[in-house]
This record gives sequence, structure tokens and C-alpha cells, in this order.
Amino acid sequence: MLPFKLQKIGHVVLRASNLQRSVDFYTQTLGFRVSDVYPEEMVPGGMVFLRCNTDHHGVALVGGMAVPSQQRELHHLAFEVATLDEVFRARKLLRERGVKIVFEGRRRAGVQIAVEFLDPDGHNLEIYWGLDQIGTEGTVRPKEQWRWEHTLEQAVANPPPGQVPVLQDPTLLEKKA
Repeated sequence: MLPFKLQKIGHVVLRASNLQRSVDFYTQTLGFRVSDVYPEEMVPGGMVFLRCNTDHHGVALVGGMAVPSQQRELHHLAFEVATLDEVFRARKLLRERGVKIVFEGRRRAGVQIAVEFLDPDGHNLEIYWGLDQIGTEGTVRPKEQWRWEHTLEQAVANPPPGQVPVLQDPTLLEKKA
């Protein structure tokens, strides 16, 4: 039995050959709403976070896809878990199985706490907890409240306003050597 349970496919991040054209398609044709935007200086090609429910984002688009042909590019696929402990247990299991972890901690927009890793074919996958929710008023967390952290332990120690990252099992925290 695994030490965590995936709740849902949380979001997908796709590369786009023409970012504005893709944003227009997702917003005007499919009804998504923009939550946040990263400029070129933050992410090469720029990045737009889109939502169709209360999750901060269900689809994110990254500009700068190299070949605007029939080639498609998946940036990453993310899976939500119900508890923060499950993110920590997932990290432990991934390490035990020799899976390459490419990031852990908290990114910026959405402020979820996550572990990102590669599948056997090199696809970037994410297991996360604590994605911001957007209410009916459409207000998103201001950029000044984003907390980018590079370990799960730092993400727990330095939460943004309103996020309460409590581990039920504090032994999951790794001590610095």
C-alpha cells in the first residue's frame, strides 16, 4: 500500500508556440479565466495560469514552444493529495525508489507545497497540497504574498498568509546535517 493517495489530476502545464493565441483559445473558446501571469523575466516565454473552477489553476501555458508545428509539448502534470503529510511521504517513497526529484518546496503563484519528479520517460510530474482557491469574486493572492521555498521543510516554516501547513507526523521533517 502506498503512503499517499492521489485525489485528482490537479493541473496540466502545456507549452505554447503563441502564448496569446493559446490564452485567447482557453479563455474565449473554453471559458477559462486568468489567475496570474509570469512575465518573460520570470519564465522564458512567459506563463499564464488559467482556472475553470476555484483551484488557482487547472491549466497553465508556457510560451516559447520551439516548433510551432504538430509537435506538442507537455511541461508537467500535477496530482493533488489531501494532506501535507502525503507530500512528505511521497518524497520519501520517491527517494527510496531512486526516482529523480527535480524540485521540492513551494513555487510562486498558487503557493502549493509540492515535490516534482521525473517518470521513466522523463515527463515532469508533481504531487502537491495546498493550492490556493479562488472565490466567486475572482480575487487572487497578491504577488507580494508568494513564498518561493526550495525544500518542503522551508515551505512549512515560511507559509504565506492564510496557508496553514501543519504536519500530523512531525517526524517526516528532515533535519539539516
